[in-house]
Amino acid sequence: MDIRVQEAAFDLGDEARAFAARQSGMGAVVTFTGIVRDVGGRLDVMEIEHYPGMTERALTKIAQEARARWSLGDVLIVHRYGRLRADETIMMVATAARHRADAFQAAQFLMDYLKSRAPFWKKEHGRDGAAWVAARDEDEVALDRW
Repeated sequence: MDIRVQEAAFDLGDEARAFAARQSGMGAVVTFTGIVRDVGGRLDVMEIEHYPGMTERALTKIAQEARARWSLGDVLIVHRYGRLRADETIMMVATAARHRADAFQAAQFLMDYLKSRAPFWKKEHGRDGAAWVAARDEDEVALDRW
């Protein structure tokens, strides 16, 4: 299990290749990458804050829960913080399992958690000023299914 919260950009291809290369006896690797979106063309920067230590513990706990619920060989979570521009990679989740259903379901579970409950705070800076990003009802509904 590899959990990283970092300011630096990462290479999606390198991360996916390295994760897949570490898997032995797994029949499936699923990856998901989140990218900063600029809805409406008004975003200058997305600022992401977190509490070091607390964030890593929360992500580790949810990754352990995913491993307990599905038959996973491994989990990778990389999440960035700091100031990111539109179209930059913000995060990545990868899961490995003997069967694809476990890998897909666990990845989706992790994404739903990251979107609604992970201790990150996002502020959008744009032409109209700055505003904190509010939680969305549909993200909570997605998490409720688990």
